Amino acid sequence: MSRVLGLDYGTKTVGVAISDPLLLTAQGLEIIRREKPSKLRKTLARIDELIASYQADKIVLGYPKNMNGTEGKRCEETLAFKEMLENRTHLEVILWDERLSTVTADKTMMETGIRREHRKEYVDEIAAMVILQSYLDSLQV
Repeated sequence: MSRVLGLDYGTKTVGVAISDPLLLTAQGLEIIRREKPSKLRKTLARIDELIASYQADKIVLGYPKNMNGTEGKRCEETLAFKEMLENRTHLEVILWDERLSTVTADKTMMETGIRREHRKEYVDEIAAMVILQSYLDSLQV
């Protein structure tokens, strides 16, 4: 059975989610934090550990297009991160449109009663879940 790792890549954090073995649901795992945007060695090492631990054989990486569909600086940074992931893990990395994932994550947290002052702590992990779940849902069509 295979699993898919979902990532929400940000300037200081990476939200992480994992699929179940049947590729039906996404569960949040953690948020990997780093002190500087350019310091990715520990982030990549942690992703390696999670891939091994959950036996993931594919990565879905949120792709931050602008609302009008154009690609900006964040897309360039995400493409560079995608290349690093592919080189390090040798897994397929699928870019997935993440527009509105943070909005959906915020709505989810509001509905589950997470207080506004605590939402920042969880938003990246939940956004990774939203991105991964969207990808998993597309497989079921």
